[in-house]
Amino acid sequence: MEFKDIVHEKRNGRAYIRFNRPERLNALTLRMGSELTTALCEADRDPDVRVIVVTGEGKAFCAGADLGEMIPLVTGGDPRAYEVIAGVMLKHRMIRKPIIAAVNGDCLAGGTEFLQATDIRIASGRARFGLPEPRWGIVPAGGSHVRLPRQIPYCWAMEIMLTGELISAEKALQVGLINNVVPHEKLMDTVEEYARIICEKAPLAVQKIKEITLRCLSLPMEEAFYLEEAAAREVMGSKDAKEGPRAFIEKRKPVFEGR
Repeated sequence: MEFKDIVHEKRNGRAYIRFNRPERLNALTLRMGSELTTALCEADRDPDVRVIVVTGEGKAFCAGADLGEMIPLVTGGDPRAYEVIAGVMLKHRMIRKPIIAAVNGDCLAGGTEFLQATDIRIASGRARFGLPEPRWGIVPAGGSHVRLPRQIPYCWAMEIMLTGELISAEKALQVGLINNVVPHEKLMDTVEEYARIICEKAPLAVQKIKEITLRCLSLPMEEAFYLEEAAAREVMGSKDAKEGPRAFIEKRKPVFEGR
């Protein structure tokens, strides 16, 4: 697929995906949403990719849905818009590779909703976050009602959703929405360090950790324990699970094959 509204590159075991409508603050369109979903799925299927890094071109990470294109489709009940939003926000699709968000600037509305579908979130000190949808008479229907109260304390989730006010990167860190805030010029170096650390780990174990965690989130605790045990057995019997302890005993760096 030829990408126009995103940039999709691969190197050193990483897939890099960049929102690429800087003149519109990387606002989501039908095309951008479709391209983003395709790129994420391609990276997830690629055996050479161990980590996915998502960031934005220009001053913004993603300012949400394009008010001129997407919002009229949403308020008009166009099924294409709802299908694209569900795909972008990974509502019904699991990406097993870790996704690191490098939040280079404003991350608003649909941007904050997409952020909740990522795993590790590093923000520039310039970034702002928020779900301003109530200002426009709409709701954050990209997954925030479901994910946000599960990811941060309920009262903070409700303040962000009900007031529609924006919060700073420092506040987002305080409430637990992101992992770290760094000076803007150090953002990508910091993200690369996170990616390097994850890439050194056994890929099968890393992906299974994410899969187990996501699958268990919606289960009662007792049922989740059984799922965890069954899924863990798949990893414990792998070649990588034998290689890791052997390398430790032999005082060398393990060579993981992802199987």
